[in-house]
Amino acid sequence: QVQLVESGGGSVQAGGSLRLSCAASGDTYSSGCVAWFRQAPGKEREGVAVIYVGDDDSSTYYVDSVKGRFTISQDNAKNTVFLQMNSLKPEDTAMYYCAADPTSGSYCSIYVRDFGYWGQGTQVTVSS
Repeated sequence: QVQLVESGGGSVQAGGSLRLSCAASGDTYSSGCVAWFRQAPGKEREGVAVIYVGDDDSSTYYVDSVKGRFTISQDNAKNTVFLQMNSLKPEDTAMYYCAADPTSGSYCSIYVRDFGYWGQGTQVTVSS
């Protein structure tokens, strides 16, 4: 079993920044995909960014709404994946979850159904 724990959420004003962390423990994996999802009240959970972990040159993918503002990265030595969020907007307000798919190859999905391990979430609130 893989346990994922998110941290780093909080409340900021529009234009501000936050850095989320996703720490893996338990049966940690040497490769696979780790993604950040978010879910706002009354909306479906959506993928935000994903990274293939395990390579020195890890591939990443971002949804259009966060491109240029969010950066996903990894620290393999600490089994941690980060989401740096800059230029935050009120519409970024949501519960943010990290999820892992250790069975994936280097082509990563951004769909909820493809991830078997989830963290408990961390709240991000952006005020205007």
